[in-house]
Amino acid sequence: MTYRAPYPVPGVIWASLPFPTLLIGPAATILEVNPAAETFLNTSQKSLVGQPVFDRLSIEAPMEEAMSRVRANQSPLNINDVDVTTGEKPPVQCTIHLAPMHDNPDIMMLILSPRELADRLGRSMGAKTAARSAIGMAEMLAHEIKNPLAGISGAAQLLSMNLSPEDQEMTDLIVEETRRIVKLLEQVEQFGNIRPPDRKPVNIHDALDRARKSALVGFAAHMTIVEDYDPSLPSTFADSDQLMQVFLNLIKNAAEACRTGGTIRLHTFYDLSLRLRRKDGISGALPLNIEIIDDGPGIKPEIAASIFEPFVSGRENGTGLGLALVSKIISDHDGWITVDSTPGRTVFRVSLPMAPREKKKEIR
Repeated sequence: MTYRAPYPVPGVIWASLPFPTLLIGPAATILEVNPAAETFLNTSQKSLVGQPVFDRLSIEAPMEEAMSRVRANQSPLNINDVDVTTGEKPPVQCTIHLAPMHDNPDIMMLILSPRELADRLGRSMGAKTAARSAIGMAEMLAHEIKNPLAGISGAAQLLSMNLSPEDQEMTDLIVEETRRIVKLLEQVEQFGNIRPPDRKPVNIHDALDRARKSALVGFAAHMTIVEDYDPSLPSTFADSDQLMQVFLNLIKNAAEACRTGGTIRLHTFYDLSLRLRRKDGISGALPLNIEIIDDGPGIKPEIAASIFEPFVSGRENGTGLGLALVSKIISDHDGWITVDSTPGRTVFRVSLPMAPREKKKEIR
């Protein structure tokens, strides 16, 4: 059977794409599928065209919200490690790629990149071997770095004994940050088995403020950081230290992208419409949203789809562990993280659940 897409996708390329690919219309209906999608869905193109896509695919991610963002921003969006099923077979873990068709903003391309297929195409085994070697090296370096950090912390504590209260604030910061780095290094030593978060009600803005202050006296000293907060946001349910580590890594990522200076905007807002199905099958709301926005050059297109994977970095000397750690922590908090990037504007968005309300004790 010969396939010819009626939209601006060359027929030969369309038929040759190894990943299941669908063209989606404005009402989330299927306009076209490639042969790989027919195989994945176990259904012919004729029976799929015109059908609502989410009647045929169950994707454990807030797809309606993601598709709305793609249409509104006219920029691609990637969602990593999502369970996808047709209802007939067990779920398959995929990376979801959404991309607008620029000559028709109402149409977008949905590409499913199953992890097993990526392995068969030869992209996974080498990465896994490299990951194991790099993690081993990271564990060794972390062990060696912790010893001089203990000396730095001790020296700062001794210095603080003869300083004025104003200067003591800086030595206190040194001690606090060295302790936090030691905790982080301990996690690097066990990167593949990060401890479960110790979750309690946490004020998002307190964690952001701690990260902002630490960044401004260090790696983000050349940046302007603007706070754009919704002060009415309730608490989230998180590990305070791990949440601060997420914000620090995202701010650092933005600061390093803007080497000559620029602006980082910390934006928080409430969006009750965003929901995500958890691994236990329960659908949970993720209304607390934090965006770290920078005006740097953007993420290189060739790594955009794998930016949250270990050892993927857009910097020459980057380790590629920072965003992988961020993704792992947010996943452990039943949250969601995405990135939209174009030259001059990169947005990392973290979506988190609210802290559960405490039950009032009955008075007898």
